[in-house]
Amino acid sequence: MIYDVVIAGAGPVGLFLACELRLAGLSPIVLEQVEDPRSPLKRLPFGLRGLSAPTLEAFHRRGLLDKIAAPRGANAGSGGGAASIPHWMQQSRRPGGHFAGIQFFQDDIDSSKWRYRLPSPAGTSLAVEMEVLESALAARAVAMGVEIRRGCGVEGFKASADGVSVRAGGETLHALWLVGCDGGHSTVRKAGGFEFVGTDPEFTGYSVQVEMTDADQLKPGRHYTSTGVYTYQPPGTVTMVDFDGGVFHRSRAITLDHVQTVLRRVSNTDVTVTALELATTWTDRAFQATTYRRGRVLLAGDAAHLHSPLGGQGLNLGLGDAVNLGWKLAATIRGDAPAGLLDSYTAERHPAGAQVLDWSRAQVALMRPSRSTRALEAIIRDLIDTRDGATYFAERVWGVSLRYDLGGHHPLVGRSAPDFELSDGGTLGALLRDGKGLLLDFDGAAPLRTLARRWSNWITYVASDAKDNLGLSALLVRPDGFVAWADEATPALEAVSQAAARWFGEPETGV
Repeated sequence: MIYDVVIAGAGPVGLFLACELRLAGLSPIVLEQVEDPRSPLKRLPFGLRGLSAPTLEAFHRRGLLDKIAAPRGANAGSGGGAASIPHWMQQSRRPGGHFAGIQFFQDDIDSSKWRYRLPSPAGTSLAVEMEVLESALAARAVAMGVEIRRGCGVEGFKASADGVSVRAGGETLHALWLVGCDGGHSTVRKAGGFEFVGTDPEFTGYSVQVEMTDADQLKPGRHYTSTGVYTYQPPGTVTMVDFDGGVFHRSRAITLDHVQTVLRRVSNTDVTVTALELATTWTDRAFQATTYRRGRVLLAGDAAHLHSPLGGQGLNLGLGDAVNLGWKLAATIRGDAPAGLLDSYTAERHPAGAQVLDWSRAQVALMRPSRSTRALEAIIRDLIDTRDGATYFAERVWGVSLRYDLGGHHPLVGRSAPDFELSDGGTLGALLRDGKGLLLDFDGAAPLRTLARRWSNWITYVASDAKDNLGLSALLVRPDGFVAWADEATPALEAVSQAAARWFGEPETGV
């Protein structure tokens, strides 16, 4: 059997990509090295991940949002108890997020500056457990007919101009394309000869679950000290940042004595660790592949870009890769992709990745244990406490400012489409469930209806006014939910045709 796509890695990125490809009628297979996807680390408070606006919109448009949000409720901890909610969420004011641990709050944010955002079930942020997210995506993939093989990681491959032969689990699988979603130590990236460049780590980070005596010496919340940073959530969840140049990460076993030594040094206390239940390390190493494609091999998620988990934007970045790549790769395999469509994946997502890597580096710079850094931190705290400051940081952390450089004269082009509430009660998000493009005509102009028939296999035409159409007459939306064309005046049919051909190929003949 020849698969359309082999996906290496059954994390959220690989699973979501598989769903996107299956939605387009392709036959992907997902190969995962780890046999059991469950991990105690994914259920701990530091296993929580914040989903940003573009991710939530993507899930909403595919009918996945309720399945991901429902098991936890908005920002609830495992089991819903306050003890399992991160300390920074347990406050009288509702936090919106943070930058290097410096919080901004919901009531400081001026959302009126976001002209092209409308109320939507997707919202702007949601905290979820990794285990819940992965389970929902895996269930969706299996229900759609995706084959997932666990305990069967990619060991190597040989690519040609016509396809890829992948070695995994003692056999060779044949596919037209291979996508590496296999994490920061990606086998696909290394075997594929991708150049991976960036900056080396400054620290080793620790996420641990411990039992302690004299734990009252540790103050709940995040604290900067003269030797590092620690965050404590009672009764025993601790994260620490030790500026050791990252030398401890993955270099040796994490022992109770070592955790106690680092905790005492970073917290400047003599707290005693009596039991080490769970522990993992991480660093601020920030690297990115120079291209996300080499021939018939592509990268997505941490395989394409790696940075510290500060701010939790890595997961969102990878899921954004998946929704951007899925429809483009599907069209390429079907043979109806316009020239350069697949190359636009790197062109659009590489700058987005570079921006997140720099955002992560900036947070590291604000965490260094020095007097000058603490002075800079005080200034950033003052700025983030202003309305304009909180709004700016929310835009970046929530992904509201994401815009691809697609050209076009209208400022909505390249942005995520607003979730218009239509006259019949439907929404734009619901119209994208089938993974096709959308031409939404608020004026019901006959010429647009006629034009849309030329791309009827790939574009859904809907004529309907909206509760608030933002002054638009019509807009063309790509399958990933980003606006390809929009206008407030009587649509110029030539401009609409050019946009449709750019993203969906030449129109059907005889229509």
